[in-house]
Amino acid sequence: MTEYRNLGRTGLKVSPLCLGAMMFGGFGEESADESARIIDRALDSGINFIDTADVYSRGESEEFVGRALAKSGRRDEVVLATKCHGAMGEGPNEAGNSRRWIFQAVENSLRRLGTDWIDLYQIHRPDPATDIEETLGALTDLVRQGKVRYIGSSTFPAHRVVEAQWAAERRNLERFVCEQPPYSLLARGIEASLLPTVQKYGMGAIVWSPLAGGWLTGRYRKGQEQPESRRAARLPARYDMKLAANQRKLDAVEQLALLAEEAGLTLIELSLAFTIRHPAVTSAIIGPRTMEHLESQLPATDVRLSDDVLDRIDAIVAPGITINPGDEGWQPPELSDATLRRRP
Repeated sequence: MTEYRNLGRTGLKVSPLCLGAMMFGGFGEESADESARIIDRALDSGINFIDTADVYSRGESEEFVGRALAKSGRRDEVVLATKCHGAMGEGPNEAGNSRRWIFQAVENSLRRLGTDWIDLYQIHRPDPATDIEETLGALTDLVRQGKVRYIGSSTFPAHRVVEAQWAAERRNLERFVCEQPPYSLLARGIEASLLPTVQKYGMGAIVWSPLAGGWLTGRYRKGQEQPESRRAARLPARYDMKLAANQRKLDAVEQLALLAEEAGLTLIELSLAFTIRHPAVTSAIIGPRTMEHLESQLPATDVRLSDDVLDRIDAIVAPGITINPGDEGWQPPELSDATLRRRP
């Protein structure tokens, strides 16, 4: 029987695995019918939580999810989450976290999803150019209009999570009820400050990339030829084997694979079970491209890792350490724009 967890301090209950829909559409599975089969199987298994975003295949992922739920008539069973922020056009106002764009983006998502409301509407990344009060004000209006039930953030550093909570309290605005950060056996950086911050403010944590973008599926091993991947082409810093950080990831994967084998688990089961064991984590987003991918991930909810296994994981990748900083998902502009670090 699936164990459902409250999303932060809300009364909303979600499954410990969330079906991520990024791979439905042009990014992965290009058949709407096959995507619907995967969605139906996930719901049949007890998953009640689906996460997508407008930028996934430029809206195609949302369309596939919407069609699948309409065809099956299961919309009311699902906690449906999507996100805005990324560029959806060439214009300067077709991206970001402004009131203008949020209002337009939510209408577009509602249309593509074929629904009257979105259960969880998330801001996909921070936008340093937009005051957080403007963003929260727009989201508050959407909640009061009934178009959105709850709001959340994604890949916000701890200090921006705190800033948003303070702004919501100061201005009597809707607050982010959850944060969606990257988290895996190879990317544990959020354990240092982000997850404790989430706990302090009673937020849920919906972690993405728990299989480290394929690194923890068994596809990336020492002595094996690197598999072709569209994701690797888009994110070379995370997959370039000439980088020392990625060689260290390979070393860690070898040790983790051996540990999984000794524990009678697959590497996938070990990896997913690890993320959902953390007390701050509500749900881990899985992103299957095929039915086989999904079936390999579902058993993780029945795995409970012993303290001995967790101690051995800590010895392989220390708590709070992300082996390759490129796996953190977002960097402050102060790190990429030298002019922000140098007085004129």
